[in-house]
Amino acid sequence: MSRPLRLPQSSRIQSAAVIGNHLPRQCGIATFTTDLVQSINDVAGAGTAWTVAMNDRPEGYDYPPAVRFEINSHRLEEYRLAAEFINIHQPDVVSLQHEYGIFGGPAGSHVLSLLDDLQAPVVTTLHTVLTEPAPDYRKVLLRLVERSDRLVVMSHRAVDILESVYGVDRGRVVYIPHGIPDMPFVDPNYYKEQFGLLGRRVLLTFGLLSQNKGIETVIDALPAVVERFPDVVYIVLGATHPNVLRHEGERYRLGLQQRVRRLGLEGHVLFQNRFVTLEELCEYLAAADIYITPYLNAAQITSGTLAYAMGTGKAVVSTPYWYAEEMLADDRGVLVPFKDPDAMGRALIELLGDDTRRHAIRKRAYDFCRQAVWREVAARYLDVFAEVKAERSQRPRPAKPSPRLARQNALPELPAIKLDHLLALTDDAGMLQHAKYTVPDRHHGYCTDDNARALIVAAQARRLLPEHAAALDRLCDRYLAFLWHAFDAERGRFRNFLGYDRRWLEEEGSEDSHGRALWGLGVAVSLLADGRQLPHASTLFKAALPAAERFTALRATAFALLGIDAYLATFSGDSEARRMRAVLAEGLYARFEKTRDPAWPWPEPVLTYDNPRLAQALIVSGPWMGRDDITARGLAALEWLVELCFEGDRFVPIGCHGWYPKGGVRARFDQQPLEAQAMVDACISAYRLTGRRPWLQRALDAFNWFLGQNDLNLPLYDDATGGCRDGLQPDGVNQNQGAESTLAWLLSLTALHRFSADQVLSENRAAEEVP
Repeated sequence: MSRPLRLPQSSRIQSAAVIGNHLPRQCGIATFTTDLVQSINDVAGAGTAWTVAMNDRPEGYDYPPAVRFEINSHRLEEYRLAAEFINIHQPDVVSLQHEYGIFGGPAGSHVLSLLDDLQAPVVTTLHTVLTEPAPDYRKVLLRLVERSDRLVVMSHRAVDILESVYGVDRGRVVYIPHGIPDMPFVDPNYYKEQFGLLGRRVLLTFGLLSQNKGIETVIDALPAVVERFPDVVYIVLGATHPNVLRHEGERYRLGLQQRVRRLGLEGHVLFQNRFVTLEELCEYLAAADIYITPYLNAAQITSGTLAYAMGTGKAVVSTPYWYAEEMLADDRGVLVPFKDPDAMGRALIELLGDDTRRHAIRKRAYDFCRQAVWREVAARYLDVFAEVKAERSQRPRPAKPSPRLARQNALPELPAIKLDHLLALTDDAGMLQHAKYTVPDRHHGYCTDDNARALIVAAQARRLLPEHAAALDRLCDRYLAFLWHAFDAERGRFRNFLGYDRRWLEEEGSEDSHGRALWGLGVAVSLLADGRQLPHASTLFKAALPAAERFTALRATAFALLGIDAYLATFSGDSEARRMRAVLAEGLYARFEKTRDPAWPWPEPVLTYDNPRLAQALIVSGPWMGRDDITARGLAALEWLVELCFEGDRFVPIGCHGWYPKGGVRARFDQQPLEAQAMVDACISAYRLTGRRPWLQRALDAFNWFLGQNDLNLPLYDDATGGCRDGLQPDGVNQNQGAESTLAWLLSLTALHRFSADQVLSENRAAEEVP
């Protein structure tokens, strides 16, 4: 029976929006959300609960009517549209099913923009609670806590962790057990016949297959079990997790099957590689004598599979992850050490050989879980929903600022990151320099400049598109391999140009190419700090860094400083990198200081290419050196460039046909994409430092140059290919889509996507506009 609602009629729930994954998407959160919505509707009336579903692929899924809105998890703007949709429909409460990996943005931060815009009270169910969160994950959870009226957890240990690790008031946390189907307590033999297993002892593990499941521990334990009970069969039920299948294929399942053959267990292990319906799952559970969860990691705060097994009255053998320790206490199951096949085998043999104990454990587990049948769980959720609704009516949240004010630092919707043309220009050696129209042109081979920039794009995209992490890791590997091959360890310098025949065309590349390589490697160290490429990138960065001290080219110095700044974000204590930053920044600053003409505050007699990089290098270096004078000089130089290169909101870079000599005529064409990209990056750096809105607006204006806000009102970005045309000429656009132009577009786009995600993640919004 469901718990009666004790609140006034006015607090009863008429409508609840539930945000999470939903069947037919295949994952545990989808199953949980689907069951919760259905159970609330069974208890409170049809249509009470409805779903806002998270999609991990653009085409979505064939959802049932309960799903009223869908969000592409990696498009930030769709979270804001979902909030608007929810607000229009005015639910009494919003129930967020939070799990890491189902929301986009760094640490899943995109969902915060949705919560910030909601008008209804929010009840957040935490399916994972980390004890040692990385800084971004901690920040996201604290923002979730701040924005939620209640937190729901499915284990008592999670309550303790929230209090001790995150400082959450226990009074805001509610324990509600994981819901389970309401199954009768039956003799397994009743269901074995339909599977052809009558007369056999059945062991079962189910769930989406992935390497953390520990199935190999059970397989390794089986020979001893089979020797004692030759009729034993172990069923591994469930499809490979879609994300695992996408990135790794069936490698884990195939490895398990090879293990079974090697141990001669073919007649004792059955793999059912499919996602089963609830009805099928309950039948498999009913047929099992023992259920096994051999997980490898202790830090698991809930397990729907364990809850389902206990709820159907199964004797359970499990490793001691946190949820299992709590659920199987008081002899409701048997715990064995992690990765210990011998202990697993002994526990299975003991339970299979002791019918009395096994049935007693079954009964204790079944009785304990009666409180967790879905109807009871739905009633508990409705109680919590009604409580927060009543509280909100007594203590309403202050009205939010208007959208214009609330989002003064937010960006408009950005184009999606499309890497098709990047991939078209990339072969097994690296990224080709040029293209004839959209077709790669092999005549000119490759260069270090482009592969360093391509490494930044791949690393940025890996952070922004986690669903493509495996493919982007391979791209990072390819561009890193090119840079390693380009580096001449004896000279301590990079070569730049490589022919398509894989022969170097020079013994030593330009200083600019070396500086860009340091830039790419430094950013890779920063963005791939948790990846396998970190030792590779950091070692090469350190090997290449000493040459920068001998640079005479200012842009090479600037790129080296940008690389050092990114590198030190990960290895902040590296003394040599810190010393090199001081030397290079002081040298660049000194060149600016020699300029005495206020009408030409520039360290060169001609404005050429990538000019904003010089200013950006000073802007990012000064604060870390405690040198306000260096920072101020960088901001002043960038302000001067902005005055030169903008006409209203239109970006007009220095043309490459003649440049702009001091006292001479400024060239207006050809306008190159790398100029827009340099301005985007520099203005974002200035905005991050100062919080002044005009810098962000100038970054957007420079970005819009790619989209047609330019002298000819013609777009350079090609949405069909994902590439960028090679420049703006007096009579139109250069239709070739080479590496430099395409990379300039992608670097600008990923920089703004990353900035937008960081803005959502940041607890403290940037400062208001300074007059």
